[in-house]
Amino acid sequence: MAGRSLSFQKKMQHAAHHIHELQTLYEISQMLVVGSQQQQLLSEILEVLDKSLGMKTGMVTLLSSDGNEIQIEVAHNISEGQSSKVRYRVGDGITGKVMQTGKSVCVAKVSEEPQFLNRFERWSPDSGEISFICVPISIGTQVIGTISAYRIFDESARLEDDQRVLSIVASMIANDVRARREAVLQRQRLENENQRLRCELEDRFRPENIIGNSNEMGDVYSHIHQVAASDTTVLIRGESGTGKELVAHAIHYSSPRSKGPFVKVNCASLNENILESELFGHAKGAFTGAVQDRSGRFEEANGGTLFLDEIGDFSATTQVKLLRVLQEGEFERVGSSETQKTNARIIVATNRDLEQAIGSQSFRQDLYYRINVFPIFLPPLRERKGDILQLADYFVEQYSQKMDKDVRRISTPAINMMMVYHWPGNVRELENCIERAVLLSSDGVIHGHNLPPTLQTPDSTGTVGTGSLKERLNLFERDLVVDALKRCRGNIAATARDLNTTTRILGYKIKEQSIDPVHYKRNRK
Repeated sequence: MAGRSLSFQKKMQHAAHHIHELQTLYEISQMLVVGSQQQQLLSEILEVLDKSLGMKTGMVTLLSSDGNEIQIEVAHNISEGQSSKVRYRVGDGITGKVMQTGKSVCVAKVSEEPQFLNRFERWSPDSGEISFICVPISIGTQVIGTISAYRIFDESARLEDDQRVLSIVASMIANDVRARREAVLQRQRLENENQRLRCELEDRFRPENIIGNSNEMGDVYSHIHQVAASDTTVLIRGESGTGKELVAHAIHYSSPRSKGPFVKVNCASLNENILESELFGHAKGAFTGAVQDRSGRFEEANGGTLFLDEIGDFSATTQVKLLRVLQEGEFERVGSSETQKTNARIIVATNRDLEQAIGSQSFRQDLYYRINVFPIFLPPLRERKGDILQLADYFVEQYSQKMDKDVRRISTPAINMMMVYHWPGNVRELENCIERAVLLSSDGVIHGHNLPPTLQTPDSTGTVGTGSLKERLNLFERDLVVDALKRCRGNIAATARDLNTTTRILGYKIKEQSIDPVHYKRNRK
């Protein structure tokens, strides 16, 4: 009767213990739902295992990203200084063995286990026997870490129960770690996608090396984006100096052919015979000086892009040959009957009125229709004056670095002169003007008198004015005072020192020139 009562009592104790385990696991599951920072969460889990189930010291390790080292994520009842010094490798000790095999290990007495490394010195022969349990943390078949616990040795303790509880906790931790890792990867993917889209928009609306935010240039950027991905022939039209070659570059380097060659031929600089040889190549002996076979630009551009600048200057014979290449992708070298093939994309440009050339029969109508598949018109600089200052600032920075000069800004009178000028040479002329002005600047500022004479004449600018020497000197004097006020942010005393004069004389000049110093205080940089 007594034996039966004792057996019933043990069953009740085991049942109570299992209920206590379930309560502990429920508490841990609630902690995982809250979703604290990973280290804080793991630390709280180990503390619950200690208080509720008597697992006095615990440790969670995770495999490093390179898979060579086992890093201690948290260690319960162990100082951070101690845990930071301890390192494990896969297969090293019990922890390393569990990481390597993916199988749990229970050690009833650590004194009898040679693989127990005791790196935290939690046990000595004089301190009494302890038990050690270590289980893997796995995501599928991949072991990503371990969770281990110590407890004081007790013959009546059921280590298999502790192992089961730790395995359940390890599974819960694994799901949490996986969710956190997936969240990190998802966030990284979103950041990468965001960066990609941002770069795509920049490439779409601001192709590399092209400056300008005007509506007219916005249309150009949109056209570049539309045509870049295809192999469609492009006709770039615009006055000389508007940047037709830059557009051709932008199309090529935004296309699937970007890793292929970009070959440029300026057709206006070559006569008919040389141009044919340049484009199609020639055979040995085709003409005097042809001592060997030579590949032409169509062959060199195979798999890439061939840019033909000033196509309006082609001779009638060359136009016929070019039409054949565009239609069939075939040609013959000069002096040879062997047919060559090319896979080059063709981009052409001209500043001529091709419609007028067709009317005068100097340009073939069928070739015009073949190259005018996707025209892009580059507006002259005088029609996009909103871009002038941005272009000027860009060239100032570029040539300041090239000449090793500290030119910081462009004066207001100089800006006014550039804004009213008609720029017949377009962006190229503006670049040349800024290069000259940076060279002449002596005080870090580009003044009106640093610009070329063509910008300073009354007919071209309207800014210098007509009249006497006194009137012109007054304009120059006003320029100096305004620039000094900008540098000194409207401070009269500082401006007087900058101009090496007195505040009284400066005040007289300011009044005489109708200058408002307060304006430069409000707009200081």
